[in-house]
Amino acid sequence: MTDKEITGLFWQRSENAIRESQAKYGGLVRHVISGILHDTLDIEECENDTFLSAWQSIPPHEPRSLKAYLASIARNTAYKRAEYLSAAKRKPEALLSLDELAETLADARTEDCSDTELSGIINGFLAKLRPEQRKVFLLRYWAGLSTAEIAGRTGLPKSKVDMMLHRLRRKLHDDLQQRGYCYDK
Repeated sequence: MTDKEITGLFWQRSENAIRESQAKYGGLVRHVISGILHDTLDIEECENDTFLSAWQSIPPHEPRSLKAYLASIARNTAYKRAEYLSAAKRKPEALLSLDELAETLADARTEDCSDTELSGIINGFLAKLRPEQRKVFLLRYWAGLSTAEIAGRTGLPKSKVDMMLHRLRRKLHDDLQQRGYCYDK
């Protein structure tokens, strides 16, 4: 089957699209993923995620080259999985950073504030920050890096990173409080 025919199956939302793309490009997808990951279960999971992502993204996207499109999705999926697995090695630090943020967000996690709404509020908060502040915040609370690692990556003194994070948590709390989602105890 040609790439155009397989892409047409995706547009028709036919389950044969996944079967045909796996038959034609499954080996390539596995090869790309296994160059990044080495655990059989992780490779299998990423392979399934690759074809699911293709299913979810075609339509609206119509790739010029299905082969390149699937290889790109496979590579990105494998890198995300590798990043996740390496972050697990830093789990105690990542959990500590989430505990810090949880204290700030605890009152906002009510029935009045959905996860989607809270996500929008946090994205708006991040958009208002200076680039340096945003980078520090994301490195700590999204990537789960320690303050020492953040200092190393940004060139800032560790004490400044600690203070900046403290102030940013307070600023986020105040922002949530102004919107009526956080209450001081």
